[in-house]
Amino acid sequence: MMKSGTYYVGDLCYVMNDRWDEFCALTIVGDKVLDGEFNLADGTRFATFTTRWGDGTYRDEQGREYGVDAGLIGCIAVEDISPEELANIKDGHIVEFVQPFSTWSAGGEIRIGNILIDTDYTEVEEELEEEY
Repeated sequence: MMKSGTYYVGDLCYVMNDRWDEFCALTIVGDKVLDGEFNLADGTRFATFTTRWGDGTYRDEQGREYGVDAGLIGCIAVEDISPEELANIKDGHIVEFVQPFSTWSAGGEIRIGNILIDTDYTEVEEELEEEY
């Protein structure tokens, strides 16, 4: 569970520049990338999940776009982002979660609290083909 608060939701490579090596050490084991919730050595908690098709642009159920350059979408509290990184946020969104929330990923869908992001283009393409 993640605690309530204001979060950046998007590709964490945009907001963890000075902690990227530690991020990778926690989330990459051998040739496997781990999904889930993690804590940095300083206590910073974040969630990260790989997208189904890597880099690209994905949308949530409200139509908001998430640009991805590191093949992942996650969340981290805004208070844990440096002012410089916060000023240069791109391709993600600042979201207020008024209650503690869960995160998970399955079948290309990433759930961060009440946000659902489908990263599996094939399902969307198949649905469009069926319509025509």
